[in-house]
Parts: sequence; structure tokens; C-alpha cells
Amino acid sequence: MTVQQVREDLRQGEFAFQIEAYDPDGDKLTYGIRDLAYHFRVDKDTGQAFINNTLDRERQEYFRVEIIVSDGVYETSKEITIIVLDANDNAPMFQNLPYNVEVREDIPVDSTVLTVLATDPDLNTGGIVSYKIDQVIPLDGANVFSISDRGGNIVLNEPLSFTDKSAFYQIKINASDGGGPLYDNPNFVQSTATTAFITVIDVPNLDPQFLNLPNLASVNENSPVGTSVFKVQARDPDTGINDIIYYSIEDTNAPDLFQIDREDGVVSILNVFDREELLHIDALVELTIKATEAGLNVDGIHANTMAKLQVNIGDVNDNQPRIYECDGVNCVEQTHFTGAIDEHSSVGLSVTGLNMIVKDPDLGENSRFLLHLQGTDKDAFSVSPISAISESAVLILVKDPIAIDYEKKKVMIVEVVATDASVPDFVSTATVTIQINDINDNIPEFKEQTYKLSVAEHCANGTIVGTVTATDADELDEGLLTYRLLPESILSYFDVYTDNGTIYVKNGNLLDRERASSYSPTLQARDSGSNVGSTVLEITILDINDQTPQFYRDYQVFIRENNVLTLQVEARDDDEPNTPNSKIQYGIEDSEYSGNFTIDKDTGVITSIGILDREAIDPGLNGVIELNVTATDMGVPPLSSWVIVVINVDDVNDNPPVYLDPDYTFHVKEGERGILVGYVRARDADQTEYNNRTSFRITSGSQGSFLCISEPDGDGYRGAIRVDPDVELDYESDRKNYMLIVEATDLGQHTAMITVEVVVEDVNDTPPVFPSGLTMSVKENSPPLMEVGVIKGSDADTNHSLIYELVSTKCHCNKTWEPCKEEWFILEPTGIVKTSADYNIDYEKCDVVDMTARVVDLYTEKGRNSTEGTVMINIVDVNDNPPEFIPVQEFFVVLSENVEKDTSVAIVYATDKDSGENAKITFQVVDVKFDSTSAGEDPQPIGLIFYADTNEQPDAVGNYNGVIRSHQTLEPDRKGKYLVRVRAINLDLSTEETIELITVDKSFKVGLRFESPAPEVNTNLPYIRGALTGATKAMVHVVKVSTEATRNEQRKEVTLLEAYFVFPNGTALDSDSVIRILNTQDVYEQYGIVLQGYGLTGILITPSEQQESKTELFIVIGVVAALMIVVIVMSISLVCVRRSYKRKLKAANAMNTAAMATAEIHKAGPVVPGTNKYTREGANPVLNLNIDSATDLGFDEDRSNADRESLNSLDYNIDMTEKGTMPMTIIAEEEENMGEHVYTEPLGAALAQRGKKGPQSTCLTITNPSLSTTDL
Repeated sequence: MTVQQVREDLRQGEFAFQIEAYDPDGDKLTYGIRDLAYHFRVDKDTGQAFINNTLDRERQEYFRVEIIVSDGVYETSKEITIIVLDANDNAPMFQNLPYNVEVREDIPVDSTVLTVLATDPDLNTGGIVSYKIDQVIPLDGANVFSISDRGGNIVLNEPLSFTDKSAFYQIKINASDGGGPLYDNPNFVQSTATTAFITVIDVPNLDPQFLNLPNLASVNENSPVGTSVFKVQARDPDTGINDIIYYSIEDTNAPDLFQIDREDGVVSILNVFDREELLHIDALVELTIKATEAGLNVDGIHANTMAKLQVNIGDVNDNQPRIYECDGVNCVEQTHFTGAIDEHSSVGLSVTGLNMIVKDPDLGENSRFLLHLQGTDKDAFSVSPISAISESAVLILVKDPIAIDYEKKKVMIVEVVATDASVPDFVSTATVTIQINDINDNIPEFKEQTYKLSVAEHCANGTIVGTVTATDADELDEGLLTYRLLPESILSYFDVYTDNGTIYVKNGNLLDRERASSYSPTLQARDSGSNVGSTVLEITILDINDQTPQFYRDYQVFIRENNVLTLQVEARDDDEPNTPNSKIQYGIEDSEYSGNFTIDKDTGVITSIGILDREAIDPGLNGVIELNVTATDMGVPPLSSWVIVVINVDDVNDNPPVYLDPDYTFHVKEGERGILVGYVRARDADQTEYNNRTSFRITSGSQGSFLCISEPDGDGYRGAIRVDPDVELDYESDRKNYMLIVEATDLGQHTAMITVEVVVEDVNDTPPVFPSGLTMSVKENSPPLMEVGVIKGSDADTNHSLIYELVSTKCHCNKTWEPCKEEWFILEPTGIVKTSADYNIDYEKCDVVDMTARVVDLYTEKGRNSTEGTVMINIVDVNDNPPEFIPVQEFFVVLSENVEKDTSVAIVYATDKDSGENAKITFQVVDVKFDSTSAGEDPQPIGLIFYADTNEQPDAVGNYNGVIRSHQTLEPDRKGKYLVRVRAINLDLSTEETIELITVDKSFKVGLRFESPAPEVNTNLPYIRGALTGATKAMVHVVKVSTEATRNEQRKEVTLLEAYFVFPNGTALDSDSVIRILNTQDVYEQYGIVLQGYGLTGILITPSEQQESKTELFIVIGVVAALMIVVIVMSISLVCVRRSYKRKLKAANAMNTAAMATAEIHKAGPVVPGTNKYTREGANPVLNLNIDSATDLGFDEDRSNADRESLNSLDYNIDMTEKGTMPMTIIAEEEENMGEHVYTEPLGAALAQRGKKGPQSTCLTITNPSLSTTDL
């Protein structure tokens, strides 16, 4: 098993893999794992590996762990590779957020508006991202966009329109992966949503629109140039551009009358005009108005539109009545007329042949004119009618028949004067020349010149108008008169019975007062002589109420709200003026808004009650009020008509937005990005979308956490308050409530403010907090299940339930952190840390346990539900371990001669596994015995001659040491070893150990003579010691350097150096052994010449005894000097001869010994402590030399055998010149004064024969100043 695959979504505690191993012995196996990241824990008995810390393939795809298997005796390990298999544990993540894009409204369909990108680090289908649109705001834009499934390209499906559609879109985009295994779901799909904001940029692609065309305006004729007639208003429907509009008149049916201001659209008079000149177009001028945008549109042209404006030319009484002569259809203005009449024609008889008509082109009452006659013959005639409206035929009637007398005047002249009834200055005249016909004088005569008759209009045919008869003076004509009506044209209306003069209606349908209010036919009476008498019948057509009032036109008015409407409606009634039949009263029929207006019943002036308010009108009417205005005459029965007056109340942005609610409080859960918080709704009473469009924004209190997006809401707007998609609210922060100030603004910058309280509701989304720096302490050896401490985590969420889990432990053992081999502690779900029942806590194994634990919130709704932390558990040491001596060496060597009071003779080391005060150690010597080398003797107690001096501070590794010192000077001749029992004490615990101090007595002291001053020897002492050590391989301990009292033959100062030669194995060299070694060929050539260079001339035998004899001799000489001078002289001579001979023999003996020396002097072997014996025969290099006995002349009998015995050597690192030893003194060797003869040192001569060499390179000896004379 070298590779193991583990899926990353395994939860903590789930089975990961099985460790399989076998033991040929069939022993029970235990399993373990060494995993630096603690991903796994292994059941030591079954080998099952479980998840300890969850895996994450996206962080680490593979890693190595070490599997450990043990049978209790042997342990083996193997490194395996863990390959982390992918699970679909990652949701796609959108990149390059936020998505905000601006798009021109004319972007082609199928264009890519925006490309979004989401990535998923998972593998296979879990890493394949697909996209879809979840929602589009506004909702009517759901089909405007689509998104490619894999590419993330947002494509335009429908044309955009800044004006007709929304100017901004919010697209909620969902990114989903292809699914994959996660936990128990084999195909778990992960998804993420985000919002893209698309702002539509307006482009100039719409033609301008007129706001008040087509329309009808009015202006009176003769108005001055520049008079404003109408203000044309147009707008650019591209509201995002709102281009400047220029106006022009493109066409008209009456050129050069009107002009329009290019910029403000005011139509004004260009030239003064006369309505009467425009009657051919019914005094209605039609203008074609063109509105053109100043800027170029998307097609590179100036967009324009055209509409009609009709201008009704109002009448002004500016025309005088004029007199025309008409012959059927054609009429020509004339000033001279000619007519004829018989003399003595009856009164009222009209002059024939005139065909005179008077016309006034003005309208209505402005066309009323008056007629009268002037001239010399005016009194003979009258004119009819005397008043008329607009147009009337004019008759000149006989007024005075007598005056009309052919015999007096054949021609009579009158002047017809037509005067405007309203403007007297408007006058026209015409001269009428009347030819008088000569006739029979007796003519029928009517009683009245004029008969006023009347008949109702539209009466039945045959209705009798009246009877008018004439008389004739001629009796013959009595009863023979016949009647007829003139002129012939009257006969269509009236006729007369010829025999009785009864006038009747011939065709009542033609009698229409509104066409002609009166008729003036002439009634002739003819006698038998054809003489005719006539009278004028003034037949007045009596008005009946047969004419319904008629309004002149339809009324449609445009007015901006907040103004008072004044509008006059006009109707006419063709019934007789100034009669109830033609008197009109105006009224407004009851309707929804009729109560808001009044109308002057006589003038027809409609006035609004107060200013108009568009917002008071039903929005469904789009600002249009229709009033049913009636015109009713006063006839019986009254007749009436009505007209719809359309009042277009243009909306003005005069209302601010008004919130529908006095305040708002919303609740939102924390941690939800982009979530809808709530809606604030406002209505703007203005009724046009342009004026009531309301936008919302948050002016304060948001702290950057909220957005407010405007949306249509029925007949109003609402502001959708959402959490910023980039922000997550956090209940655990200090902001649990937000007081938002939301401003609603219309396009007129009217604003309304409202306070919105947003209460953040807690969602258990905050991981629990593991306490930091948590430290506990527990004494070692504490009882099982004892409470050590409590972990108290915290959770900022209001609703939480915390439990605790143990993750792993590390122990600080031997100053190294490693996974704990024994679980000393358990963690209960309540957070209580207790000691384990399975293991005992031992400070000496590990002093600190680093527990990694996890606090888990069981109520977590979102996000991570746990947090790991560490608890440092300090193990408090208990004094449960006695001190332990640390073996340093088997024994110590003591140079008894050098030991004085307080001299250190040995050192002991001990340690204590405990710590602190529990580890402090003091040493105490509790017993001292001496084990003599004498056979058969047992060690004997000798009292506490040694004591222990404890160093209170431990060394770098924590060990304590105690220096064993002497209470007194030791006996230098005692042979054997000291058995010192030392006790190491730690509080109430202690341990004892016996150390051996092997003595080296002074019989092994060797004296070396140098022909050099003592200061020079001391200076060269390191080099001398080095050469001696190199020659003998023993540690050289110099105990004294002194000057001898005598000098040699050359009178040089002689220095005596006393030293011990000790081997590391415990043996020592005496003088003979040193001599033999130095006299070997190899040693001499390497070291002897060097020593000779430093002045070495010889080696003394027991120099200490010679010193003592010399001292006694001086004492004897001093005492008996005066008495035994002769004896002294003889003695001195004898001694000198003896010594001289002895030295020569010793030199010969030394040469022989040097020649015979072999390598056997360095044979090694275990020594017997305190003796010069080896454990096998011939092992001592000193005692087993092959010395020829022939060379021994017996001069050395004064030396005992003990002088040649060797003791166990000192450590070669011991320096005899330790601080505290006795000061160096000069020892004078006993010499006999032999006179001034030259004395040759035999050893020097022998050495000289080997060859003279200069001093060799100095060799330093290695000394240890921390040790005394006995330390190995």
C-alpha cells in the first residue's frame, strides 16, 4: 500500500482507509500514523484510519504520511502517498465583479451586451460552469436578454428603448457547475448568483412630438404685427438627450399672414390682414407647423415632424356697408341707379328697375346697417328697409304721390345712404334717378300707403295674411278692381285673390324668418282702364321658435394646470334677434367635473373655479375634461343644443412624491448579499409619466451597505432596498440597526424624505470563538478524571449551542514537540478538560501538552460552524524522583603529598528528573573508609576527612555537581584508596553513591636536574612538560621547581624539578622507569635532545630522601662544626669520591639500560588499583624491563623495593600546579664540595654521545585547571 486515494469531502471521524500489515510471528499488531498536518487518526488496534482534519484537494492534491506498525517488540514504518480525490465542494465564483455596463438603446439585436465569467476549481463536471438568467428587473424585460449556456455571453433578444421601455435592467445571473459527488449525493450541483446592472443610454432616434398640435387658435383681423396667436410646444421624446427644438411654418392656405419664432414656437402676425379678404377660405387660416431637432439623429439628419394649426380670423367691424347693382348672380358696386315710376303712384309703390342691394361683409351685428334717403326729392320717396343685417335688397317707395307729378317733374333724384349701425362713419351713398311716367290720374287708391301685415313663418299654405282693398274714384271701376302682388318674385311666397285683395300664403315652407324677416310686396289695384293703384304691404314674418341654437365651432382648449381657465363659447340662434326665441342662455350639464366650472349664462364665458389641478382629474382621463355645454333659447318651447368642450389640462410638475406610509421598518437577515430588504412606495400626484417618474436613493445611514433601486409600482413607483451585493451585514458587529434616510425625487427635483429602519436579524453565521491564550496547569500523577479546567468559547450569534471536540495533542518531551504517545487528557462536550483514566501524567516524560480542540456551534445556519484553538496544559512537577548520580569515571587518583585542607580531590555529578525546586540537589559526605593495599585488611573507617562542596547552580544540561574536598592534609606515605560515600539530597529524597580515591604516595616522585636558573625553567615549564609527556606517554604533574644550593663545575645554577608521571590507566612511573624510557633510541632522538636543550642533565633517585639527609647533615655540621673540623674535612672528601664514582657507574648503567630498552615498557593492561601490579605477568613496563644485572654495582641498595613500585597514574589532563597548592621552594641537593675541578655529568655525557641537537619545537602539555591533583 504505497498510494491511497481519499476523497476530500470525507467528514471528520469518517473512515478513510485501512492499514493492512501482518506479523510472521502472529503477534498482535498496533498501528500508528505520523502525519504532520494531523489529517488522520488511526485506531491502534484495527488499523482503520479516520479523518481527523478535513482534506482539501484544491489546496493540496497529494501528500505523504508515515504508517507505523509495531508488534510490541519490533516496529516498522512505511511512507505512503495520499492522493486527494476531488469532490464537488466548491461553488462557481464570479470573476471581475461587479458587472455594470452601459448600452446604447440602438444596439442591434443579437449583440453581446456583457460577458460574465465564473470559475470552479473542482474537476471534471464539477468544474464545468453553465449560466442562466434567473430574473430580470423590471419584469417586462424578462425576454429582452438571454445568456449563452457555457460562454456567459448576455445577448440582446429585443430592441431596447430608453423612452418606451426601461432605462435600466438588473439581471440576476446563476452560474451552476455540472455537478459531482459530494457527501452522499453522487451528483450534487453547486451554484452561485450575481446581479448584472445594464444601463440603457438614450440615442437620438425618435422624431420630435408636438404637445399641443393639431389645434385651433383665434385672432381678430387687423391685429397689429407681432401679436401672439399661439405658442406651439414640442418635445424631444429622447428624454435622455432632450434636444433643442426649432419651429417653422412649412405651408399655409394664406401666405404671408403669420410667422413663427424659430426657438420658442410662438406664432404671431406677420402682416395685418382683413378677414373679409379671407372669406374665400371661410376666414380659417391653416398653418402646417414643422418641429425640427437641432442635433443630428442616429441617421445623421435633423429629425422633424409636422402638424396643423388652424387660426380662426375673428371679425372686427371694419367694413362699411356698400351698395351693389345685381342682375341675378353678379353684383357690381354702383353709385348711380336709374328707375321709373308712374306719376302719382301710390304711396309705397316701389321704383322699378333698380335691383339695388346693400351688403356689409362684416359678421353678425357688425354687419347691421341703416338706410335713409337724402337729396332734393327725398321727401317724395322712402327707402325700404330702413335697417338690415349683412345684406338686403333696397326699394325706393313712393312716399308722397302728389309730389310725383309728371306735369311738374319728369325726373326726380334721391340719394340712398347706407350707414353702419355701429360705426356711423362707415357710410356709402348711391344716387337714384327716377323717371316719372305719365299715367291716368284716376287710379285706384288704397286707404293706406303701407299696410303692415304679419304672418308666422312656416305657416300652412293658404294662410290669410290680410285683406287690403283699394278704391277708385271712377265709378266705372267700382267692383272691377283687380289685385295683384308685385314683384313677381314675391308670388313664390304670397299671392292675393284678385277680386277681393285678400293676401294669402302661397308656400308657407318658404317663409323662414331667419332668411328673410320681412317682405315688402306691392299690392296693385287695377281698374278697368288699367289704371293701377298700389300700396305697400309690409309683411312681417313672425318668428316662431324653430331654430335651435348652434355653436359656432367645437371647443378644445389646452391649458397648463395651476391656471384659471377662461373660455367663451358662442352660439347663435337664427330666430328673431332680441326676442326670446333668439335669446340664448348657456349652461353646463352635470358631469363629474362640471362642479369645477361656472359659465356666464348670457355671455357663455366658462371660468374654472380656482386654478386647474391636473391631479384632481381621474388619471384614466389623461388630463382631459369634457364639459357638456348647452345653449338654450327662450322660446316656447325652448330649443337647445350642446357642444362638448374638451379641456386638456397639461400636467405641470407641481407635486412632490409622497410616501404611502408614514414610516417603514424592515427586518433582514445578516450575511445575505444582495437580498431584498423591502420596498418603500411613493406616489407623485402628477399624472404624466415624465412628471411623476420617481427615483429613490439613500442619502444617509447606509454606511455603504444598502442600495435603493427604483421600480414601477402600478400607478406609482417603489424603491427596492437591497443589501449591497458586495456587502454582508453582520449582526455581530456594532451595527444591528440602520436608520436610512431615503429620498424620493421626481424629475422636477421635488423630493420627499422618509426614515427607514432596517433591523438586522441574527443568523447563526458567525463561527464560534475559541478562547485565545488559554493555559491550564495540572500536577503530575493527578488522579484519573480530575477536572483540569474548562474551555469557555463564545459565539456572537444570539442563538447558539456550543460543544467541544478534541482534535489532537502535541507533547513537549525532551525539549522537542511531537505527537503525544499517550492521551493524558480527555475533553468533554461541555468543554471540561479532565485527566485520562488510562494513563498517568508524568512531568519527567513531557512537561507541556499542546491540546488542539474545536468548539462547534450546533445551531450554525451558514458558514463555518467550528473554530479550532489550542490549550496549553502545563504539567506541574511533583517531587517524585530521587536524585540520580551521573557516572563520570570509575575512580579518582589523589596525590597525597599535594592534598591540603580544602583541596578538591574529586567531583560528583547528579541529576533529578524533577524540575525547579524539586530538582535542586545538595551533596553530603556521609562516610569515609580507607582500603589499604596490605593483603587481608578490610576497609577501615577513618572519619569524615572529606566534605562535599555543592555548586548551587546547575550546568547547561541541568546537572548539579559537588566538589569533594579534604578537611586536612593527607598522609603522603599511605598506600591504598579512600572509599567516600556521598549522598545526593533533594528535599526529602536522597541517593547515595561510593566513590574511590586512589592514592599516589611520594615514592613515585621523580627529580629532574636542569642546568638552568629556576626562572628559566619555570618559563620553559610548559615545553618541558610537553616533551616529558610525549616521551613517557604519561601525564606529568610538576610539584616543585627549586634551585640547588651547589653549582656544577661551570658554576652554573642548577634547578631541581620534582614531578609525578601518571598514565591514564592508573599506573605511575618511578625514577628508574623514566630513565629507561628517556634512554631509548627513538625517545632520545625525538624528546631527549629537546630536554637537553632546556638544560636537562640528569634524573635523581628519591630526591626527597636526599633532601632530608642533606638537611640533617647541615644540622650536624652546624652543631659540631667547631669541634670536629678535621672530621668534616675527611668526611667531605670521602663523600665526594664516593659520589663521583657512583655517578659514573649510574651513567654506565643508564647507557646500558637505554640500549636494552624495548617496546615492552609500554605494554598495557588492566591495573590493580593502589599497586604496581598488572593483572597478567609482565604487563608493567617498568618492572618487566630486561635489565642486565651485571650493570648493577650495588650502589643503590639504600633504595628500598618500594621506591620502585608504581601506583595507578593520574589523568593525563591533571596539572599538579593547581591553585591552592604549596608555594614552590628551592630544594638544595646534598653535594660535596670537590673543589674547582671540572665535573662531567655522566648522563649528560651519555646523552651527548648520542649526538648533539638543538632544542626541538616546544610541545605544550594539556592541562585542566578545573581539576585538582586527583581528577581523572
